[in-house]
Amino acid sequence: MKILVAIDFSDASESVVARASALAGPLDAEVWLIHVAEPDPDFVGFAAGPQFKRDLVAEDLHRDHAALEEMAAGVREGGIPCTPLLIQGPTVEKILAEADKLAVDLIVIGSHGKGAFKQMLFGSVSQGILQGAGVPVVVVPTRHPGR
Repeated sequence: MKILVAIDFSDASESVVARASALAGPLDAEVWLIHVAEPDPDFVGFAAGPQFKRDLVAEDLHRDHAALEEMAAGVREGGIPCTPLLIQGPTVEKILAEADKLAVDLIVIGSHGKGAFKQMLFGSVSQGILQGAGVPVVVVPTRHPGR
């Protein structure tokens, strides 16, 4: 079995990875941790801007890669095969494309529980994945005090 776990490095990411690991262990599944970074302006038709901006983007990608590798190592410590994937682009589209490419059996994502107004304006990654996925999706709810 193959499980794709989408993370965004929010406070909920650890819970999402823990839930996916709990599912993967008994199923003898392989796990892919995916983080989708913002697209590089050069690839979406915008001018790249000054070099310092490009350097900042590179620093962010290096930091994301290191954090992703660390999370994957934690999963592997539990005896679960885990591969980290850092991809740039539109979040929902990239997650769904990678799920198809890897022929995964399950997608695990977190839900931030945006308010109705924010969701109306910006949509929801979890909603987009639920609507577009061709495989079962587990949405791990995130709890925030005061909500």
